[in-house]
Amino acid sequence: MIKKLLLPIIIFNLLSCKDTDTPPPPSPQSFYLELDTITPEDRKEITEKEKKTYHVDKKYRYEYRTGISGHYEYNYDIIGYDKDSNKVRGNINIRGKYGAGMVEDKDGHEKDLYVHWVENEKLAGKDIDGNEYEFVVE
Repeated sequence: MIKKLLLPIIIFNLLSCKDTDTPPPPSPQSFYLELDTITPEDRKEITEKEKKTYHVDKKYRYEYRTGISGHYEYNYDIIGYDKDSNKVRGNINIRGKYGAGMVEDKDGHEKDLYVHWVENEKLAGKDIDGNEYEFVVE
């Protein structure tokens, strides 16, 4: 009796342990293109792809906009103050909450700058030397 039960169990175990050559299921894909991080150099030139979606609208404070709905990149002129209350100016590109561009310090030197929105039309930024700034959209 035990032999009759043992034989089907052994056969079942041997058959269920065979290797399968099926590939793993595909990983989910995003519906949106992954966009590169914005760098200070982005504001200097508009790419061929961006030229196709270049848009200017004087009703808004941005200089121009590129991209598609939900994935716009904006260019702004900004004005603000450094930690010593010196007036500074700059230009940035921003997508979502974060962006980059340049700031001209009180001595007229241009420095690369990384910014993020603090609230509507207000930004905080830090240049490559670690100096911090507060900006408003001009």
